[in-house]
Amino acid sequence: MNIMNSARFLRDVDRVEIPGRRFVHAYIKTMRPYLMFVSGITGIAGMSLVPGVPAGPALALAAAFFLSYGFGQALTDCFQLDTDAISAPWRPMIQAKLRRSRVLVVSLAGLLGVGAALIAANPWNLPLVLAMVAGLATYTPFKRRWWAGPPWNSWIVGLVCVSGILAGLGLVGTGAGRTVLATTPIAGTLVAVFFGYMNFVLAGYFKDMEADRATDYRTLPVAFGRRSAAIVSDILALAAVAGALLAVLPAAARVDGPGISIAVTGLLAGSAISLAAQLRLHRVRDDETAYRAVVPVVQAYLLIVAAIASAHRPEWSGALALFVASGFLSLANRPHRSQI
Repeated sequence: MNIMNSARFLRDVDRVEIPGRRFVHAYIKTMRPYLMFVSGITGIAGMSLVPGVPAGPALALAAAFFLSYGFGQALTDCFQLDTDAISAPWRPMIQAKLRRSRVLVVSLAGLLGVGAALIAANPWNLPLVLAMVAGLATYTPFKRRWWAGPPWNSWIVGLVCVSGILAGLGLVGTGAGRTVLATTPIAGTLVAVFFGYMNFVLAGYFKDMEADRATDYRTLPVAFGRRSAAIVSDILALAAVAGALLAVLPAAARVDGPGISIAVTGLLAGSAISLAAQLRLHRVRDDETAYRAVVPVVQAYLLIVAAIASAHRPEWSGALALFVASGFLSLANRPHRSQI
């Protein structure tokens, strides 16, 4: 789709009408279910840092965290139709299968529903929920600036982890959490989440360079080239692993058993996959093959953050392993190979 056709589509996108099950199917595709594991594991890691969180309520909140990425992704898509028309013409709104105004309404309603669950767990989540929704709605202008897109997206995901901590505190009572909030693993987890997700955002830009350049999104790879962007990505990946070490090792020193062994194994595996992803990123030469580096960046994030959760809640290790395996399987079966 050329720029003129894209502009014409943007004028007409709100005229489409697909009711019922077809709308649901198209909307779910827009949510990118294979990436919803990212927000899910991030919120779970936050809750894991609070001792004594009961498994039942934690599972319910994990579902809310899981859905948050999908609603947020659909919301941000509403403001990036120009570049998506070139880089991802298969997306439902680009194919005129979804009305943009309806996607906005459903996405905001979904995010408010997720927010309501988090606020019910802990009222202190209210300002975080409002900040996250506002951040998602304003992401597109920041993506146009090479220095702003990844950190802007990443602080939002960082708040997902913080909201997980607050939700956990709400479930067990604030008294149990006063000491927890002062511990080193909190800082390490936030570092791992912030820089790990920032790296995913930056690596993801490698697959959209032609479209971003054509529509004036001056992302880091567009502004400075793939080589410079890959070096920055290396730094982000290293920072994420360092943060994870800071979060996992204190727990491993205090507790022994199969749960800790699983956590350490997950961290080592995630670090190895992260290294492989960075090596691949340096070899990317075109948009079509960039997914080969982006996929292991996501896999590394899931493993590293799950390792943090497993280290602090060893009894969750089996469920976490199943969750991560499901994330890997979902990534492998995404509908379009070149898009993540």
